[in-house]
Amino acid sequence: MSDAIELHGLRVVASVGALPEEHERRQPLEIDLDLVVDLAAAGASDVLADTVDYGLVCQRVEDLIVGGTHTVLLEALAEKIAKRVLGLDERIAGVTVAVRKLRPPVPQDLTTSGVRISRRR
Repeated sequence: MSDAIELHGLRVVASVGALPEEHERRQPLEIDLDLVVDLAAAGASDVLADTVDYGLVCQRVEDLIVGGTHTVLLEALAEKIAKRVLGLDERIAGVTVAVRKLRPPVPQDLTTSGVRISRRR
C-alpha cells in the first residue's frame, strides 16, 4: 500500500537525553509521522469517518511525550510513539516516526539531531 497521511512538524517540549543537563531541563523536539493507511474509501466518499483522525493522532503523541517520564534515547522515544500510533486505529497499517532535537547538545553548529524508524503491524 502506498497511501499515507503525513503529519510533519509537531513541536513539543520533552525530557529526553543522556547528558546530565538533559535530565534537568526539558528541550524542544520536532516529530514527523507518516501513517500507512488505505485512503481509497475516504477519497471516494469524502466522509471524515472513512479516514484516520489525525488530530487525535497528534494529541495522543503529544500527551505521550509531554506527560511521560524522562527518556534517555531518541530511539526509545520513537519506539514508544510508533506503538502508540499503531494502537490508535486498526486502519493504520504502519508508521514512520522521525524525532529530532531542535537544540542538540553538541559544540558543533548542528541544526538538529534525530532518528527515524518505520514499524508495521
